[in-house]
Amino acid sequence: MSQSEIMLVFEQMNPNQKKEMLQQVKSEYRQILIKYFTNDINLKEKIDKLIHAIFRANIPVPQIIEIHMELVDEFAKQLKIEGRSDYNSLLLDYRLTLIDMLAHLCEIYRRSGTSKG
Repeated sequence: MSQSEIMLVFEQMNPNQKKEMLQQVKSEYRQILIKYFTNDINLKEKIDKLIHAIFRANIPVPQIIEIHMELVDEFAKQLKIEGRSDYNSLLLDYRLTLIDMLAHLCEIYRRSGTSKG
């Protein structure tokens, strides 16, 4: 995400800018989901970077949840195509990713609220 995209608050974006921003977030979030249960040493940094971008752009939390659900749905379809019978249990684990992302976002909001006081 470029700095100019981040500087523009989500609510002020035109529909094309919103779509582009959400596609970028979805792309980065997809990579986080794929690597979430690995030993990727850069994952925490990637999560922090994405969460800070979401915070600065003021993207609504329901949008993040929607992106998560879309990605999990895409993964479910792919696993079903591959004939994986255990795909439901695998996908349930991805709830942890969403909880982790939202917890990071809440912490940023909490810190920003206390620094204003």
